[in-house]
Amino acid sequence: MDIEQLLFSITPEAYDRLSFAVETGKWPEGTPLSQEQRDHAMQVVMLYQSRHNTEPQHMTVAAGGDITLKSKSALQREFAKNQETIIQKNVNDE
Repeated sequence: MDIEQLLFSITPEAYDRLSFAVETGKWPEGTPLSQEQRDHAMQVVMLYQSRHNTEPQHMTVAAGGDITLKSKSALQREFAKNQETIIQKNVNDE
């Protein structure tokens, strides 16, 4: 299977499982990954992000393959904006 076929076959749910496995070293069910499995999963996660990640986080691979790093102040602004939205929704719900 070539890379394009692999990326086409990965569902968002499969990506979430792979991403969890890379971050924690375990599958969601709790089974540990070998170092080789973790390395391969990380490569697949980065490739998937390079094609589909239109809203990169602090340090991710954005769509197009660009690595995106956000500064601490940019993350704080983004977090504050999200908090305002949450607070406004809670006030409107009451």
